[in-house]
Amino acid sequence: MSPYPLLERITSPGDLRALDRRELRPLADQLRAFLIESVSKTGGHLSSNLGTVELTIALHYVFDTPEDRIVWDVGHQTYGHKVLTGRREAMAGLRHWGGISGFPRRCESEYDTFGTAHSSTSISAALGMAVAARDRGEDRRAIAVIGDGAMSAGMAFEALNNAGDISDVNLLVILNDNEMSISPPVGSLTKILARLMSGSTYNAARRAGEKVLGVAPPMLDFARRVEEHVKGLITPGTLFEEFGFHYYGPIDGHDLDALIPTLQNLRRLKGPQFLHVITRKGQGYKLAEADPILYHGVSKFDHTAGIQSSAGGGKPTYTQVFGDWLCDMAAADPRIVGITPAMREGSGLVRFAREYPGRYYDVGIAEQHALTFAAGLACEGLKPVVAIYSTFLQRAYDQLIHDIALQNLPVVLAIDRGGLVGADGATHHGAFDLSFLACVPNMLIMAPADENECRQMLYTAVQHDGPSAVRYPRGSGPGVAPQAAMGALPIGKGEVRRSGKRIALLAFGSLVPTAETVGERLDATVANMRFVKPLDEALIAELAASHELLVTLEENAVIGGAGSEVARVLDGLAKRPRLLRLGLPDRFVDHGDQAQLLHAVGLDADGVLAAIERAYPANN
Repeated sequence: MSPYPLLERITSPGDLRALDRRELRPLADQLRAFLIESVSKTGGHLSSNLGTVELTIALHYVFDTPEDRIVWDVGHQTYGHKVLTGRREAMAGLRHWGGISGFPRRCESEYDTFGTAHSSTSISAALGMAVAARDRGEDRRAIAVIGDGAMSAGMAFEALNNAGDISDVNLLVILNDNEMSISPPVGSLTKILARLMSGSTYNAARRAGEKVLGVAPPMLDFARRVEEHVKGLITPGTLFEEFGFHYYGPIDGHDLDALIPTLQNLRRLKGPQFLHVITRKGQGYKLAEADPILYHGVSKFDHTAGIQSSAGGGKPTYTQVFGDWLCDMAAADPRIVGITPAMREGSGLVRFAREYPGRYYDVGIAEQHALTFAAGLACEGLKPVVAIYSTFLQRAYDQLIHDIALQNLPVVLAIDRGGLVGADGATHHGAFDLSFLACVPNMLIMAPADENECRQMLYTAVQHDGPSAVRYPRGSGPGVAPQAAMGALPIGKGEVRRSGKRIALLAFGSLVPTAETVGERLDATVANMRFVKPLDEALIAELAASHELLVTLEENAVIGGAGSEVARVLDGLAKRPRLLRLGLPDRFVDHGDQAQLLHAVGLDADGVLAAIERAYPANN
């Protein structure tokens, strides 16, 4: 007998809405159990999805999806949504090559109304949908489900500011408040929410509010005014009401008997509405409840035994190399400050935060602020190091240009996840940073070939009197042990790792080991370029004079990347050999295993050899 008899009856939200209300609680239990079992086999985001099971069921039960639009923010809390919208069987291929995404994708399902994976976009998108419905005369609702961590970003407040001024749209914002983003919550907003929730008087008002929301519709408007008056006596000018929203809650986000009547009543109301629900990350799975950070993003594991600690002894990841370097650097230089936009664990700052709490700043999901904050520190003689994923750096490009580079401030960008990251897919690949950094004046850009070079480049960056970036990939490198001693590399100088004939491979960063493999097979010269900006133009000229074909290799968009900069240098030379530029194609690369993705885009050794053979046949 199947352990999920109710769940297996649900192939669409229409099936869900046909259930008796009494069946929803057991359905939630089955959905939660299914998610635990499924994610333990595929890997993925677990804690956040366990926390939204009841909310997901209630939303699809009350609203007429997909006619009513739900926008999830961020998208890693949508596994239950995927299961209930016809993708239960597809969960076996979650985040795998050819399988469904771990985030909402418009091309995947009509129920995925907006693609989300970066945070704080939901209110803006849902507002656009609500305005479009109003202008077309369509009676449908737009719902933004936003996590409390995502509410720390300025974009969310920009949208609230705009939405509250448009009183005739059917917009519902649901704040999914679980006191967590990925790392523990930070910032004043979190403290405000916690203070409002914890006060005994406010909780009394909340209970009164829950009763109000359950009354018959004819009394609803009057009761809501009474509720707002009572709350106003306790918390004058409630934050979200000041933005022009009607605020309700907080209510228990795991209590279907509270959620469903509340949503049903809110669905009948006009204008911008704001519902505050309290959920618990990892709900219903004791191991995830106890350690929601560990179970936030998981690899395959035995869900009955839980995640087991690894024995250790393997190669350190680039992230670990960075974290150790930052602690060593901080011990030597009191001016070092570490900054992260809500990615303490992912960026390798756990040890630094513990050992140097007075010099560690998690600014929340606020990449723009992170960079300008760093610029302000640099103005006062400190040495800020911003640990940030490549994909999230995109969100702060204006600040990078105007606040850091234009003023030539010594801010170090430690750019993690450069290149293809694997299962998180197109929204998280670091595909563009070399392209968008190289065109910015004053930037120093380095890409390490191995772990020790990463450590030395980070040291080079912090010694540099200007903005700098060290860009390294996800995971481990070739296994070169980082040396304790640190020394600055000569700026703009690459190295020849292998001397060969006719063909020279100019490799940047993570593809240097691949170039070495190809170089052995072709008896080609291999250069570890090290610097994307400034390029080693003397080395390029030397290789151009002695080879018939130059091949650039980079795990970055081939358009506008390091290879384009090499082409620019070659344009100024009298002797110009043929140039083959290899990098990421002009399309968004899907999700899958990293090695699988490199093969798919022709950046593994076999793919590089094949590309060279096509461009420069052996019998040429």
